[in-house]
Amino acid sequence: MVAERYALHVAERQRRAEAVLAAAGYDGYVVSSGKPFTHYADDMDAPFHSVPHFAHWLPLDGPHHLLHVRTGKRAQVVRYAPEDYWYEQLALGDVFWRAHFELSEVPEASKAWSVLKLAGRTAYLGDEPELARAAGIREQDINPAGLIARLDWERAYKTDYEVACLEVAEAAGARGHLAALAAFERGASELAIHHEYLAAVGCTEEQLPYHTIIALDHKGATLHYTGKRGGEGGRVLLIDCGAEYLGYGSDITRTWTRKGCDATFRDLVKGVDQLQQRLCARVKPGIDYLELHVAAHDEIANLLHELGVLRLGGREAVELGLTRPFFPHGLGHFLGIQVHDVGGRQKAPEGGLVPPPAAYPFLRTTRRVEERQVFTIEPGVYFIEMLLRAHRQGASAQHFDWALIDRLTPFGGVRVEDDVLVIADGHRNLTRPHV
Repeated sequence: MVAERYALHVAERQRRAEAVLAAAGYDGYVVSSGKPFTHYADDMDAPFHSVPHFAHWLPLDGPHHLLHVRTGKRAQVVRYAPEDYWYEQLALGDVFWRAHFELSEVPEASKAWSVLKLAGRTAYLGDEPELARAAGIREQDINPAGLIARLDWERAYKTDYEVACLEVAEAAGARGHLAALAAFERGASELAIHHEYLAAVGCTEEQLPYHTIIALDHKGATLHYTGKRGGEGGRVLLIDCGAEYLGYGSDITRTWTRKGCDATFRDLVKGVDQLQQRLCARVKPGIDYLELHVAAHDEIANLLHELGVLRLGGREAVELGLTRPFFPHGLGHFLGIQVHDVGGRQKAPEGGLVPPPAAYPFLRTTRRVEERQVFTIEPGVYFIEMLLRAHRQGASAQHFDWALIDRLTPFGGVRVEDDVLVIADGHRNLTRPHV
């Protein structure tokens, strides 16, 4: 299914690229797949990630490849294929994307540019500008902001091929989540749950789109917790893990409870799951993402009031800022080649930003919701003492049940996250069919 949709994906990439090039005043652009990043004063490289605008065209992994996009002509790909006995080098083989490009191979990265058929005004995108300069690309045409802004904007609109890749990644991530749940129910440690997740997905940690977040009990209140403790018998598991397919990553979060968990915290988990689904149901073309985020605060205020954590609910609680210590992050972000994909705050194809309101500084998405966008919906409720501390004294203290908060704090927090595709009459949830 993925390969069958690729021809239309490349045709759409070419069509949009030609429009972008015309608007930016270029005849073509070259983008490199990237170069390895070596740690300072070391000979060890970090895990390699392709330059996203390269990966947007084709799933060719590895450094130093070049893609040359030209108006009115089929794109060129120059594959760097060294002879090397230190690291495994595989033949390209009969890959599904091969026939859609003018493909060449070179044994040395320094020779890749000499294969390109440069003509007219050409821009370069990537992290090897020294090679572009040596090939004659002008300084003002290296990573030009106007061209990059237009390409970033276009990445928000997913083709059928991209959606198919994301769906494969969703299914793989779901296998990991279900295996992690089974391990948690057996009382496994964070480290053991992590290993079960990797085995079920069938990959190494470096092949994931982001580091696993596997948090037992109070560690769930650390939003990007990546420690893997050895202690067993957790009562709450907050797991935020994805999987990758052809460069596209899923991003899934669930919160599970087992014996020993407080009954009110169980109700909180159930309530967050239900309000998350109500928020997903509101997704449709034409609304602002900020509207969804504000609705999440309203929902969380009502839930916390219902459970007795807050003595006020609804708009009144939100306007007093009572929900912010419990829900300090944004509702979600664009998803695609990058887990936190670009363009979420972009004002227009030409560039510019729509900053989030001062009350919600960490909101990553402020754009209007449009058909073919893919983004996450991930409300959460956490018991984070450093954020609650400011409310323990003063006028707002009376609105909190501090005894209940202290009772729930050892259980950390709750987050539920799905990935959704915007369609003409609403949305399609890419996650729920699998987990």
